[in-house]
Amino acid sequence: MTAQDVRPVAGPADGTPRDALAHNYHPLPVTVATAEGSWVTDVEGRRYLDLLAGYSALNFGHRHPALVEAATRQLGRVTLTSRAFDHDLLHPFVRALAALVGPLTTGGDASLVLPMNTGAEAVETAIKTARKWGYDVKGVRPGEATVVVGSGNFHGRTTTIVSFSDDPDARRGFDPYTPGFRVVPYGDADAVAAAIDDTTVAVLLEPVQGESGVVVPPADYWPRVREVTAARDVLLVADEIQSGLGRAGTTLATETWGVRPDLVTLGKALGGGIVPVSAVVGRRDVLEVLTPGTHGSTFGGNPLACAVGIAVVELLRTGEPQRRARELGVLFHTRLRGLVDAGLLDAVRGLGLWAGLDLDPVRGTGRDLCEALLARGVLAKDTHGSTIRLAPPLTVSAEDLETGLSALENALTDLARDR
Repeated sequence: MTAQDVRPVAGPADGTPRDALAHNYHPLPVTVATAEGSWVTDVEGRRYLDLLAGYSALNFGHRHPALVEAATRQLGRVTLTSRAFDHDLLHPFVRALAALVGPLTTGGDASLVLPMNTGAEAVETAIKTARKWGYDVKGVRPGEATVVVGSGNFHGRTTTIVSFSDDPDARRGFDPYTPGFRVVPYGDADAVAAAIDDTTVAVLLEPVQGESGVVVPPADYWPRVREVTAARDVLLVADEIQSGLGRAGTTLATETWGVRPDLVTLGKALGGGIVPVSAVVGRRDVLEVLTPGTHGSTFGGNPLACAVGIAVVELLRTGEPQRRARELGVLFHTRLRGLVDAGLLDAVRGLGLWAGLDLDPVRGTGRDLCEALLARGVLAKDTHGSTIRLAPPLTVSAEDLETGLSALENALTDLARDR
């Protein structure tokens, strides 16, 4: 059976068609058939410039030749053993990733890596690790461990994670919630300090909040949070699943502020848009609290994932993607600030090749703007209200980026005229 042979599931007795897909997404009206680099083509042959890049999963564009080659080569060898057995790429992958991230201790000890699959799994792994470290090493009384998180956070949609979300769509209807989390205003280091007590095992934060609209904290925020967590013997956990691996112009976004966390969660771009790959990278003395049987994953660290992950690390090891994000980011944000100056946007935030754009609600919603961009051959995605996110592939050409920004300006101009 081919994809063309698949037909919708039969509908009700009145003959109304009924799709078999659960309705947990509200996608834009485009159906992608093929993709290459920064461009996708729909089933009717129309081409679109992808300025979303899979929420950073496609940092290297669609079907990057080095990543496709690595996956294709591995498909002819072995794709899965489970962690019941070792395979020849597992240790090369974790060594390469640990070297890319670098030591997370002042003494310079090499980091440990725990490979998983999805970003949410990596965050769950970090939470479990922090709690066990708190009980086994810090001496927190059993059942009392707490984790401080930021308001407006997005770390995934598992039951535990939505327990400390303040997004009603992600949270409502999924109680009872997992206890042990304290939510404080994001960007307020004093609030983090005030929330820490003897039960606190970790502070879990995004360097830049992507889902909230690419919210960049004050320049002193991360250094101050690092200072207070170190002083109080609390783990600092950076969720770099969207912000990491080049998106912000550095390998880790926390490097922007000269901060080294204790644990880092990585995902999305780590799989290169080929397969789901995630990992927790962290201090050796912290990740060593996990022992056989305490945590695991059937597909975590599988040979196919490791083959792609090694190829991703090789791309980043050159520094080229990070450099492009910095250099093209100057063009990107200069043009976007010009749209604010022209009164076409209310505000722009961002870092590297990543931006959150606020449209005047009188002129439309974020969805309205994304649909206007779609009509002009550009893919983007709204987040909350009248905010959209742009995250071009780090491989995008300057010419294609200019094309997308010109389409954005035209879409905004038309929305302003129509309202």
